[in-house]
Formats: sequence, C-alpha cells, structure tokens
Amino acid sequence: MQPSVRKRPNSLHAAAFMCSRSAGATETEAVPSKPRFHLDLWLGFTVQNWILDVGQPVVMLVLPADWFPSNRPGAADYLHILYNITTPLVLLKMLQRSPRTLPRTAVRLGIIAVVAGTSLHLAADSITRRLLLIGYQLHLSVRDNPLMKDLKPPSLIDAFELLFYYDDTIGHLMWYLITEGQTFILFIFTFFVMTATVMRQRRRGMVPDGNGLFMLYSFSAALFLVAVWVVCLWNDGVLRKKHPGLIYVPQPRAVYTLHLRQNAQTENNFQHV
Repeated sequence: MQPSVRKRPNSLHAAAFMCSRSAGATETEAVPSKPRFHLDLWLGFTVQNWILDVGQPVVMLVLPADWFPSNRPGAADYLHILYNITTPLVLLKMLQRSPRTLPRTAVRLGIIAVVAGTSLHLAADSITRRLLLIGYQLHLSVRDNPLMKDLKPPSLIDAFELLFYYDDTIGHLMWYLITEGQTFILFIFTFFVMTATVMRQRRRGMVPDGNGLFMLYSFSAALFLVAVWVVCLWNDGVLRKKHPGLIYVPQPRAVYTLHLRQNAQTENNFQHV
C-alpha cells in the first residue's frame, strides 16, 4: 500500500503543475498585441482629402472654365464625386480596425449621414460654381447679391436661399465639416469630449496609443489653424455681416470672392488700361 500512497502526492503535484501551466498559457494568449500605427490609413485619408477636397478650387483656378459646358459636370465636380465615394470607404476601414466595435446600427447611420451630406454638398456646390462664373459674390448674402436682385420673378430668390441652406447648413452638419461657422460648435464639442476622455483615462494609468494621439493632435492643430484664421479676419466688416452671431468662422470661398478675386480683376483692368 505504501507505493500507492507515495504516488498519490506526485500525481497531485503533476496535476497542479499542469493546471497552473495551462492557466499561464491562457493568460499569455489573452494579452492583447501591441497596437500598431495605421500609417496607410491616415496617409490615405489625408491624401484623398487634400487632392479630392482641397484640390477642387485649385482645379477651378488652373483649368479654363470654357473647357467644360455649364450644363455638365466640370473637373472640380468629378473630384467631388470621387471624394463622396472614397470618404465612406476610408471611414469604414477605420471602424473595422478600431479595437472597440460600435453597434452596427450606429455605424450604418453614420455612414449614411456622411454619404447624404456629401451628396447634398455636391449638388449645391456644383450650382454655386456656375453662379461664380456669372458674377455671384459669396461674401454677400443671397438677397444682397447684385446678381439676384435682377431675378424675375423675385420669388426665385427663395429657391436659391433653399439651395444654400442645403449646402451650408444641412450638408455641412451631416458631413462634419469644421472650417465653417455652422458646424464649429459640433467640432469644438467633440474636441472637448475627446480631451476630457484622455485626461480621465490618464488618471487610471491608461494612455492612448499612436492612433489616438494622432487624432488628438490633428484636432488640436485644426483648432489652432481655425483660431489663426479667425484672428486674421476678425475686423473684416463685410464678412462680419455675412457671418453674424457669436460663432464667427468665415468661409474660405467667401474670403476668395471678397479679396482674392476682386484683386485679380482689379489687376487685369489695370493692365488693360
């Protein structure tokens, strides 16, 4: 009986050792891998924004207007169409790589909102470009534009006001465009919530990874650039009238029609004289 008694403790020790080993292996497998910086994703997002969004007014300045008929899409419109396609794809890829998954309904509603907002902006912006070619001034309201005062019947002005409402208000809100006064409140609220979340997690000993820091720094840089933009145009009385209220963030294209285009026309007239 003694041999059997001696083997029992050895068997228990072996079983305990195997259990502890398996538990340690499970804990090792449960440790998440170190998050990597998604350079391809952020670089693609930046490049497609600069080429397909910021590049639209550049294309309008470089290419002659008579290359494309007024009743058909132009080069800037085709860039805008590509932007509407690529932006939801990049956003979906970002959500797929996120360590925390959102409810599918929230993801779908968000993507639908972005697509609908960019589509509204595409239609309204395309018509606005045609209006610019015939003398429309974006630094003035619809009713103050000399081009609109000659419309017959005058009720057509209401239709153009509805067009710009879809573009400047509804479309930008659904698109989350931050360099416009209409959506700056949404941007600054998101920035403060993001900053508060990071500070709260730091108190718990948690810090954001490279992707989170990149997004936080990007929002900070955007806020700084918008602040510089507002300070430079703070005393502009014409833009103040165009953008009344507490939030004053002038539209870049309004600055273009007020200062840059008028200066270019003045120089051309001076050369002709």
